[in-house]
Amino acid sequence: MSRGDGILPARGNCVYTSCYCEENVWKLCEFIRKERTAALEHVFAVFISNENRTVPLWKQKSGHGNQPVIWDYHVILLVVDPQSEALVYDLDSELSFPCSLKVYAAQALRSDHTLRPEYHRKLRVVPADSFLLNFASDRSHMKTSDGSWRMPPPLYPPVQTTESHMNLDDFISVDPAVGWGTVFRLDHFLQSYTTMSSSSSSLSW
Repeated sequence: MSRGDGILPARGNCVYTSCYCEENVWKLCEFIRKERTAALEHVFAVFISNENRTVPLWKQKSGHGNQPVIWDYHVILLVVDPQSEALVYDLDSELSFPCSLKVYAAQALRSDHTLRPEYHRKLRVVPADSFLLNFASDRSHMKTSDGSWRMPPPLYPPVQTTESHMNLDDFISVDPAVGWGTVFRLDHFLQSYTTMSSSSSSLSW
C-alpha cells in the first residue's frame, strides 16, 4: 500500500465515505494507532462548527470554483510534530494530502474577519487517543424521518463504546463545558498551532 508521507496511506487508499467525515477521521486515527506510524499524542481530530452549525470552508471537493461549501460541521485530522510544521489531512479537500496547516488556513479556512458573525468558525481539538476511546455514532443523524439514508453509510459497523452508541453532538458542540478536547476560536487555534510548529522548526536548527 502506497503512503503519501509515511504516516497514512495515500488519499486514494484511505477508508472514506462521503458525508461521514467524523468516521473518516476516526479511521485515520485507528490506522495510526494500529500501524504505529506516529505518536498518538501528536495526532488530533479537529471538529469545525459553530453555534449555528453554518461554517464555510473553501477548496472542498463538493465546492464550485472559489465559492465555499457551507457545512453544519466538518472534521479534519491534525498532526503536530515537534520536529516539523503542523499538517492537516482532509479527505474532502482539493488541497494536498497532507497539507501544511499554514496553507490549509490560508486557502481552506481563510479568515473570520470578512465573514458575518453567524459564519465564524470554532474548532474543538480532541487528542486522537481520546477520540478513539470515546467517540460513538449510530449514524442516526444521516437518516430521514422515514428511516432512509440521506447518504449511504460506511460498509463497516457503526463505531460504538461500552458507554455510548451515539455522542456525535458532544464532539460537534462548541460549548467548552461539553464533551472532550479544547474549543478554540479560529484565530486562537491558528495562533496556537501555527506558532507551535514554527517555534519547533526554529528550535530544530
